Amino acid sequence: MKRYDDVVDFHGHSCPGLALGYRVSQRALKELKNRSEDEEIVAVVENNSCAIDAVQVMTGCTFGKGNLIFRDYGKHVYTFLRRPSGKSIRISIVWTKPAETKEEKTYWDLYAKGDRSKKVLDFVHSRKAARTRQILDAGDDKLFAVTKGKGMLPPEAEIYESIWCPVCKEKVAEPKARSHDGRKLCVPCSEQKGRKR
Repeated sequence: MKRYDDVVDFHGHSCPGLALGYRVSQRALKELKNRSEDEEIVAVVENNSCAIDAVQVMTGCTFGKGNLIFRDYGKHVYTFLRRPSGKSIRISIVWTKPAETKEEKTYWDLYAKGDRSKKVLDFVHSRKAARTRQILDAGDDKLFAVTKGKGMLPPEAEIYESIWCPVCKEKVAEPKARSHDGRKLCVPCSEQKGRKR
């Protein structure tokens, strides 16, 4: 199994979001066993946070293989399904960060407004490191609500023929092209043509 250091190497830094994704993936793999080499596991993620990088490294679910499905709900919810059985585990984050002091809120506000002074950065990095450690050390019951069962498997990834957009002269997957004035255009060119009317 991959280690937290492997996840950090891929992502570029350690942070609480990455730690959550690491722990979610550990929990999923405890249930579903082996990491996905091809499309054996499908991950459905409901956010696009740092956690998703950990999910990719740990589980082997990636956009390129078609077994990482993004639903833009802004929720820290992760569902993993095993092919062909449909065995699934849905993991929702229940962990909440500790309450902040007035001083901490002041520093976070300064950071949010663009203050990158040494004092502010030292504070931010120390707090992120402390939260990351809390997540890595917490028991599963403090981090997650877990639901197991059988899930509806999405279709396996398909490979589509590419066609040339006659406007921008770039390739587009044929099913993604849109008909416009009898021609098949890529989405950006189709939207641009529609706006010019």
